[in-house]
Amino acid sequence: MHCLSRTCLAAAALAFLIIGSAMPARAQAQTVEQFYRNRTVRLLLAAAPGGGADIYARILVNHLGRHIPGHPTFVIINQPGAGGLLAAGILQNTAPKDGSTIGFLQRNNLLEPVLAERDSGFDPRRVAWLGSLSRDTYVIFAWHTSGIRNIQDAMARELILGNTAGGNENVTYPLMLNQLAGTRFKLVRGYKGSDEVALAIERGEVQGRAITWTTLGADHAQWLVEKKVNVLIQLTTRKHPDLLDIPLALDIARSDQDRRLFELMMSPLEAGRPFAVPLGTPTDRIAALRAAFEAVAKDASFQAEVKARGGSVELMPGTAIQALVDQLYQTPNELIARARGVSPAR
Repeated sequence: MHCLSRTCLAAAALAFLIIGSAMPARAQAQTVEQFYRNRTVRLLLAAAPGGGADIYARILVNHLGRHIPGHPTFVIINQPGAGGLLAAGILQNTAPKDGSTIGFLQRNNLLEPVLAERDSGFDPRRVAWLGSLSRDTYVIFAWHTSGIRNIQDAMARELILGNTAGGNENVTYPLMLNQLAGTRFKLVRGYKGSDEVALAIERGEVQGRAITWTTLGADHAQWLVEKKVNVLIQLTTRKHPDLLDIPLALDIARSDQDRRLFELMMSPLEAGRPFAVPLGTPTDRIAALRAAFEAVAKDASFQAEVKARGGSVELMPGTAIQALVDQLYQTPNELIARARGVSPAR
């Protein structure tokens, strides 16, 4: 269950501020290089240790400092909770507004507050976005013994998918396809993580799952080599270069209204790994950090390390993320109401 009570938020914010108080105070009239020289920057990560986001963060901090004037070092502060909204709320409301804290948030943090019927504790318009270093493509696949070879088969026959708990995209997207495209996915929810779902698939308890293409390739490359999975559909706004023969969900939308709903629900995937700082951070530091993210995206050593982990690098500049957020907040009310209807978290 999401923990967004006053007690949870106050405790997390207090812990963060105690850590922050150990950092030396600096005068405001400094160049960017002077500010970051000999400084340790906190990377506030909206995920638990050991997962994909944590691994990505640890790769990033090995490279990002080289591209920031003054060459700071980094310390990662893991702050999971509330689907990333706990860390996002801390970044927005209590983190220092000086460039000493960078938030590594979750892509759903862009859309979730738009769809929320009450205050979620975070407003993506109240931070300054630095950029994202990858985009995500969700896929739904069927295990090779299921007899389901393509999305048309999944419309004709039931396919049992393994899922984690809550309103994660691996739950939302199959339900959305059932409602809007006539697929017959049956969800078995409550697995504690991807490893449990993978074991359930191999044991024959379930017949497939929804997952990002990057994670499938990184964690289960042998499945692909041995042709043990049939990728049925891509949930993204544009085809992945590896999957040009696999249809998009947009291709099977039954109406223009359904297509717009698909586009809305999948739009955060463009900003797969978004980074931000609090509003009020000096503009020259924001500009320097944005430039650093653009530079690290072109850094051959960073690209090689990410690729070795099964990932890829695709920059979405901070200005583009802010434009996406502005667009999301202009979503018509009737479309927001329909989106709420396809989300199991509501």
